[in-house]
Amino acid sequence: MSAHSLPPVDGAAPSAANELPEPAERARILVVDDDDRNLLAIQTVLEDLADVVTASSGEEALRHLLKDDFAVILLDVYMSGIDGYETAQIIRAREQTKHIPIVFLSAVNKEDVHILRGYAMGAVDYIFKPVEAVVLRSKVAVFVDLYIMRREIQRKAEHEQALLDANLRANAELLEIEQALRIAEQRQAAILQALPIMLYVQDGDSIHIPDFISGDLRAITGFSVEDIPSVEFWVDRIHPEDRERVMSGASNRRNGGSGAVEYRWRRADGSYRHFLQQGVMVRDGDGSPRFAGSLLDITDRKDLERQLVQAQKMDAIGKLTGGIAHDFNNLLAAVLGGIGLIERRVPLDDGQKKLVGMTRHAAEQGSDLIKRLLAFARRSALQPAEIDIAALSHNVTNLLNHTLGGLVRLEWSLAHDLRPAWADATQLELALMNLAINARDAMDDGGIIVIAGRNAEVAEANDLDLPAGGYVVLTISDTGCGIPPDILEHVAEPFFTTKDVGKGTGLGLSMVYGFARQSGGAIDIRSELGIGTAVEIWLPSAQAAVAAAEPAPKKAAAKPARGNGRAHRALRILLVDDHDAVRETTAALLRDLGHQVAAACDGPTMLDMLQAAPRDYDLIVTDYAMPLLSGGEALLRAREIRADLPGLIISGYAEAQSIERKPADVAVLTKPFAAEDITRIIAELCPAVIGAELSAAK
Repeated sequence: MSAHSLPPVDGAAPSAANELPEPAERARILVVDDDDRNLLAIQTVLEDLADVVTASSGEEALRHLLKDDFAVILLDVYMSGIDGYETAQIIRAREQTKHIPIVFLSAVNKEDVHILRGYAMGAVDYIFKPVEAVVLRSKVAVFVDLYIMRREIQRKAEHEQALLDANLRANAELLEIEQALRIAEQRQAAILQALPIMLYVQDGDSIHIPDFISGDLRAITGFSVEDIPSVEFWVDRIHPEDRERVMSGASNRRNGGSGAVEYRWRRADGSYRHFLQQGVMVRDGDGSPRFAGSLLDITDRKDLERQLVQAQKMDAIGKLTGGIAHDFNNLLAAVLGGIGLIERRVPLDDGQKKLVGMTRHAAEQGSDLIKRLLAFARRSALQPAEIDIAALSHNVTNLLNHTLGGLVRLEWSLAHDLRPAWADATQLELALMNLAINARDAMDDGGIIVIAGRNAEVAEANDLDLPAGGYVVLTISDTGCGIPPDILEHVAEPFFTTKDVGKGTGLGLSMVYGFARQSGGAIDIRSELGIGTAVEIWLPSAQAAVAAAEPAPKKAAAKPARGNGRAHRALRILLVDDHDAVRETTAALLRDLGHQVAAACDGPTMLDMLQAAPRDYDLIVTDYAMPLLSGGEALLRAREIRADLPGLIISGYAEAQSIERKPADVAVLTKPFAAEDITRIIAELCPAVIGAELSAAK
């Protein structure tokens, strides 16, 4: 390929951004003459300079110019058709060809006027025939060299422009990538700022302040990076109970390459927060160890875990307590029943009556203790109703006047728009009295107990695990010694007390806790040492409780249970109880009341007896919690044998709602009970038999 060859006219894109394209084909010369001999001669002279293209007329020359570019045009003046002057004029008029040099060739018309006309038509030279070959080559070579130089400059300019365009595109792409990176970094920074987390990188061979820290360190710790001068400063603020474990974990981390540790750290405000520090050992490019990790504030998670554990523990204790209370109720029922039988059957002198009375009093105190346990276990028989707190305050004040003593003053602070609460008024009075007495005991030097009342609204999510709705909040606060944080979470547990032996049962707060939960509310306890304690009782407002209750479907009025219509002086009772002592004392009590009793130790035995003689009984009295069949299930099956037979369930559980699967018209009596209670209920269940007995007596 010739050193003077050029790229295409339209320019080829560079094969690489930093390389020039290869030169294209040789330059071209257009020779226009209507004499073929002249064309051949000129072509022979010039063909080593460039590619020679010949045309025998002006029209043919113009057709060549439409397709190709030329370094120079050799144009004969006199030709058939359009002559050289007209052809030159057309070439100069076209934008694409006006830059091509034109050299006129003429064998005649050597006068100045013709030469001037040629130059006027745009010629750059006017040569007379015959032309010396050396002169022609010399003149044409100049134009060919100029053409090649012009094309080389154009080629380089196009290449430089391509490089510039590529550089601009690369810069634009780089700018776009940098902008996207900045946006991503800003987004990551915003996320890290919003989260209780910090990322860091530090030397893996020693313990020191990290080289890189990302995240909101001030929000997590209360300090900026500049406020933490050394690693000793950080270590000194670790909780003393956690410090040795953390330092030991740091040593193991350097040996093992990764690790995680939880510990408490004292913030700038003096409060302790729970941190989870995790990390992994990585290597730099030179192989030196680096430790990349994160510091996460997990205080909220730890609080939720503690609340969950506490709730599960309280639930487990409640179930255990409820079961124990049921068993104790059975024992107390046997004791009180036996005492009642002794009093009715055995003549007693004054000393014996006093002894039996003391025994009865002790058993009744045990029964009261069981009621408190059942209150904690949320199995008390509550009778919720609308409570006017202002009216309730007078009753509580009267009850506490002689109990609090002269050093303690009770004050009430109720909101003027305080809504009525929905709860059992008697249990609420007892709860307020328990809390007031606890507050009194916490103030050895006297003080003020304030019972405040306010309205509150609860959203869907809340720390007290309450349903959304309206509540009445009663706060009992004192100015006593306060409760240490380490035992605050235990104060609602049954039998837990900080009082001296003999000065408390440990059931006061547990009873309040169970009462509030069973009422659809909660309690919240806040205390500071040396400042005092505040206990909040959250109870549903009466309006919210009524609105939340689903309307009960209307039922047809239940017909009274019918007896067999015969006049008997006594009822024939089928008694079922798996506890031998309770069964015997209950049977003895019923017989003392004048009834005939047939006893069974479990549900299947009772059903067999009923199946054998279904018309021989007027009433079934059954315990609820029994093996094989519960009392409710036993009565349902008994109704399959005899549909009109009345039933009474006696349960050691105090919560009637816990009695499941029983006929709707069956009564429930809780243990222990008095003779008057069972006499009244029997009269309600068997009015036909009692009425027939009365008629016969008349």
